[in-house]
Amino acid sequence: MKMKVRKAVFPAAGLGTRFLPATKAQPKEMLPIVDKPIIQYGVEEAMASGCDQILIITGRGKQAIEDHFDVSYELEKMLEERRKTDLLKIVRNISDMMHVAYVRQKEALGLGHAVLMARELVGNEPFAVLLADDVIDATVPALKQMVDVFDQKQCSVIAAQVVEGKMISSYGVFDAQPAEGFNGRLFEIRNMVEKPRPEDAPSNLAIIGRYILTPAIFDCLAKTPTGAGGELQLTDGLRMLLKQEKMYAYVYEGKRYDTGDKLGFLKATVEFALKRNDLGGPFREYLKGLKL
Repeated sequence: MKMKVRKAVFPAAGLGTRFLPATKAQPKEMLPIVDKPIIQYGVEEAMASGCDQILIITGRGKQAIEDHFDVSYELEKMLEERRKTDLLKIVRNISDMMHVAYVRQKEALGLGHAVLMARELVGNEPFAVLLADDVIDATVPALKQMVDVFDQKQCSVIAAQVVEGKMISSYGVFDAQPAEGFNGRLFEIRNMVEKPRPEDAPSNLAIIGRYILTPAIFDCLAKTPTGAGGELQLTDGLRMLLKQEKMYAYVYEGKRYDTGDKLGFLKATVEFALKRNDLGGPFREYLKGLKL
């Protein structure tokens, strides 16, 4: 039987220091792009890609994430009494959208460690990992595009983005060769290099925060030694997995916003607002009136 991707893991135990002081008392994943928290964009993408079980790796101070996806009886009752049916539907859709489970990561010890924390709940099946900071606006959800690749190839698939010039040194980079099919967007991975100098980069294909992984990654991560600061890096575990199984990089169709960066967050807020039927027109007129 072919393996199916049903579970999606969201590492969300980081401290969000780049957004202090806003993140001193609230998770960075709950910062809103217009009126929706960053993490909800990723959860909706996972659901639209066929995942019906969401696993969120949380840490201290992340209770707001759990509250957001939980039922809010008092709020729903108030909205119902005031006949605010549109708002009531929005609130109920959030709590009804999926089955969600939480795993507490006591210390933020790297992305690899966060993924390893999901081992018991994922079990022996493939799963997706989504980094909420990467919000991807796409006609077909980016993860769904990757699921289509996985359904055919039945091995790990990692999202890739073409990055030219000096910026490539800010990313993990694929050493990869073109693979057949998928309109030239698929590459078979040979190696991964973490933040190389531009002249040393093996390609212009950067690693982006979407992964579909086979359960073999858990044994690899368990055997991977920790690096600086005692952190367990996912890339190190992926290199070990690469010695056992084929892996593919897929250049997704869509526009990515790095909302973990202040400028990326502002760009996402502006562009998502402009797309809204209720906000786009007035907001566009406002922007035209600014003396820039």
